[in-house]
Amino acid sequence: MDKDVSAGSATTTVVGRLALGITLLAFGLGHTDVIDGVTATDAVSIAQYVGGVALFVAGLLAFRDGDSVSGTAFSALGALWFTWAVSADHQVSANAAGLFLLLFALVALSLTLAGGDQLAQGTYGLFFVSLVLLAIGVFADNDGLAKVGGWFAVAAGAVAWYAATAALAHWPTVLPRRAAGRGVTATG
Repeated sequence: MDKDVSAGSATTTVVGRLALGITLLAFGLGHTDVIDGVTATDAVSIAQYVGGVALFVAGLLAFRDGDSVSGTAFSALGALWFTWAVSADHQVSANAAGLFLLLFALVALSLTLAGGDQLAQGTYGLFFVSLVLLAIGVFADNDGLAKVGGWFAVAAGAVAWYAATAALAHWPTVLPRRAAGRGVTATG
């Protein structure tokens, strides 16, 4: 392939964020019980193909484009979503399920602390909180924590979706910052 022709990391990032956003929204809404009869298990197909395969491929393309932050995020999350989806039919103990969620949370925490733009950090930070709450909910057999964790996943999905849509629609993607000392007047 000609090195001058590239999918471009901006395009790869948009695709990855859309895939992550859709997966998080489906996963999170399934935990909230806000839609009658829809559970997290109903998100397995989306998690396997959109969150797993598509996100993993977006990660590989980001690596090819030299974007190691998005490449790491998308390929790691893609592998984790795929693992969650293919093991959803297997019976495991509550402790094993909680441990998986905590390990998944560590990945989200690493991605949050890795830097990058504000929307990516917001997405990964909200996802981290979601996974910690879901894990504690599993360990404690507390459906209330699982619902709250689901809402954090929905929020993370909404931020990821916004980030992708904003890039395509040329909407703002950063919060304005005040200049240091601005707005403070000296009194004499």
